[in-house]
Amino acid sequence: MSVLDITHAGSVAVLTMNRPAARNALDLELREAFADAIPRLRDDAQVRAIVLTGAGGHFCAGGDIRALGGGQGGTDVFEGRSRILSMQRWFDELVDIEKPVIAAVDGCAYGAGLSLALAADFVLTSPRASFCAVFARIGYVPDLGSMYLLPRAVGLSRAKELAFSARVVHAPEAVALGIAQRVVDTGDVLDAAIALAQRFEHAPAGALGIVKSVMNHAYESDRRTVYMQEAMAQSLCRESAFHQEAARRFLDKQPPLYQWPQD
Repeated sequence: MSVLDITHAGSVAVLTMNRPAARNALDLELREAFADAIPRLRDDAQVRAIVLTGAGGHFCAGGDIRALGGGQGGTDVFEGRSRILSMQRWFDELVDIEKPVIAAVDGCAYGAGLSLALAADFVLTSPRASFCAVFARIGYVPDLGSMYLLPRAVGLSRAKELAFSARVVHAPEAVALGIAQRVVDTGDVLDAAIALAQRFEHAPAGALGIVKSVMNHAYESDRRTVYMQEAMAQSLCRESAFHQEAARRFLDKQPPLYQWPQD
């Protein structure tokens, strides 16, 4: 059985971290599985959205300290740097993939597990989910993109407070802070995440991909740059097959190609 199971629910790819005995902590094998899976999902036109979750009642406990030889010392300092850089490559591909990504979080999302949740466009949690920028407890700095993504999710001062304190944030506070969008109080959070992902089956994939790409970099872009990206993107969308059919349906008073269902 793979440490990263990939199943499909129609047009939705479900990635399940499958190291339940280690609370799905990221060891070398799981990191390599992500590096292999993400480009394939990116290039698969049949996959319209991605759900990321964990097996065994937890999302991801972060880096596997035992597997990484934590506390032993004596390794080349540049080996650690290379390891982080290799993780950042596939993580960046996950953050930037031009498809909706939904994280279904049950149990813990600690350390790099918090980063994986923040990489998603939407985060749904079970009532017992918890989040923690745990790094300071072992004398680490937040990694796997947390120092970039966390301030953008919760604001700079709150991100510092979470990183400095390494305190646990439970599901309701995670929603209040902006880490998550919704607590799924009834039923299965994974089922809810798949249902959300399936809403994008008939969405304008090209247009939403551009929106995600531009918004992901909007904080470090000036207003005029975003304006230029907007103009170029709209000119592309105007010529797309999706827009042509959607416009025809609108003018003929037919049902739209894509409409967000009412809850």
